[in-house]
Amino acid sequence: MPPETNPVPAFDVVVVGAGPAGSAAALEAARAGLSVALLERGPYPGAKNVYGGVVYGRILDELVPGWWEHMPVQRWVTRRSTMLLTDSQALTVDFRTEDWGRPPYNGATAFRAELDGWLASLAEAAGAVLVPSTTVTGLLRDAAGRVTGVRTDRPGGDLTARIVIACDGVNSFLAKEAGLFAQVPGKQAEHTSLGVKETLALPRKVIEERFGLTGRHGQDIEVLGCTGDIPGGGFLYTNLESVSVGVVLSVVGLAASGERPEAVLAGLKEHPAIAPLLRGAELKEYSAHLIPEGGYDSMPELVTDGMLVAGDAAAMCLAAGIWLEGVNYALGAGMYAGRSAAVAIAAGDTSRAGLTGYRRMLEESFVLADHRRLRRVPGLVFSERVQQSYPGLLCDVAQGFFTVDNPRPKPGLRRLLSGAARRRGVRLRHLLSDAFTGTRSFG
Repeated sequence: MPPETNPVPAFDVVVVGAGPAGSAAALEAARAGLSVALLERGPYPGAKNVYGGVVYGRILDELVPGWWEHMPVQRWVTRRSTMLLTDSQALTVDFRTEDWGRPPYNGATAFRAELDGWLASLAEAAGAVLVPSTTVTGLLRDAAGRVTGVRTDRPGGDLTARIVIACDGVNSFLAKEAGLFAQVPGKQAEHTSLGVKETLALPRKVIEERFGLTGRHGQDIEVLGCTGDIPGGGFLYTNLESVSVGVVLSVVGLAASGERPEAVLAGLKEHPAIAPLLRGAELKEYSAHLIPEGGYDSMPELVTDGMLVAGDAAAMCLAAGIWLEGVNYALGAGMYAGRSAAVAIAAGDTSRAGLTGYRRMLEESFVLADHRRLRRVPGLVFSERVQQSYPGLLCDVAQGFFTVDNPRPKPGLRRLLSGAARRRGVRLRHLLSDAFTGTRSFG
C-alpha cells in the first residue's frame, strides 16, 4: 500500500465507541498531540452499557497513574469466591485478603455509566473531541480501499481521518465491514454468550453483614453449575448499596434449550446458597448484553489499511464460566491502539504494514499473552463435563468428606472420589485429561 495521498483529513484519529477501549485509545492518541474525535452512539458515554461488575485496574497503573484516587468505585474487592452448585448442594472456595483493600488495589466493583464517563472525561481533558448521540453507519474508503474515515447518521456527517479505531462493541459492524472476521472459524453465535443481570437494592448495613464486609470492601462470587443444561455460569457482586446478580449463557445453548434467560437467573436467585444473600432486595434494573467469549481463536484480524480494532469489537474478553474479565483487556488494547496510531502517523505510514506495531504491543502485553495462554479454557469450561458433571462430583466428594456417619469407618478421599465419579458418569481418563488441560493453561 503506497503512502496516503488523500486530501488532509478532518482528524488524525476517529475512535468509534466511548467504552473503555475507545476512551483509552482516544486518551493515548490525544496525549500524543493528535487531533481525535471520540464518537459515542449513546447520549453520553456509558448510556448504552448495563454493566455493574468488577474492574481489574492493573493496566490503569500505566494509563492513569494514581487512578484509585479518582476512579468511580463502588467497592474494592477483597474477597473472591468460586461457588459450585447442584440443585441442593454448594461448594465454595473463598479467598479474602486485606492487601486488596489498600493501594494499589486489585479490583473494584463499578458501574459502567460512571466508569465510562470518567474515562471519556480524561480523553476530553487530553484534547479529544467527544461527539455523543452519533451512530457510525459505515466506513469511508479511498480508491485503493484504504479506510479514510466513517459515515455517521448525522446530516453531512462523514468524518475523515488518517486512522479509524473501531471500538464499537461485540457486534462490531465496522470490523465486519472491513472483512476482519473473514478468517474466524464458525459462526459468531458460537463464540458469543448472553449475559443477563439484575441490580438489587439492599441497605449498605445489610450487605456488609451478609457478606462479612466492612468499609468499602467488597465480594465477587463466580458460580458454576447454576445454568442447567445451558453452558454458562453465574455471578454475584456487591456494590455499595446494591448487589449485581446474573448469569452468562451460551447463545447457542440457550436457543437449543428453549429456556428464557430470566428463568435461568430466577433459578440461581432461588438456590438455597444464594437466596439468603438476596432476601428482601428490591429490583432496580434488569439488563442483558452480548459478550464475546470465544477467546483467542475467535479474534478477528486486528489491523487493516487505515484501521485498528480493539476491545469487545476484537473479542478481547475472557468470559468462560468462572472467568469474567473484559474491561482490563479493553483498556490495554485501547491504550496500545492509541499509541500505535501515533507511531504510524508520525512515520507517515497508516497502511496495514505501518500499523503492525499494534499487534506486536498486544503480543508483548497481557492482552494477547493471556488470551493465547488460555485459548483452551473456554472450550474446557464450556464442556459438558465441567458444566454438568464436575460441580456435582466435587459437591458429592465434599459432602462425603464432611458427613459423619459413625459407626461405619470414614471412607478415604480416593474412595469418595471414585464413588462420586461413578454416580456422575465421569471416567478417570476424562478427569485426568481435563486436569492436564487446566494445568497446562494455568500452569
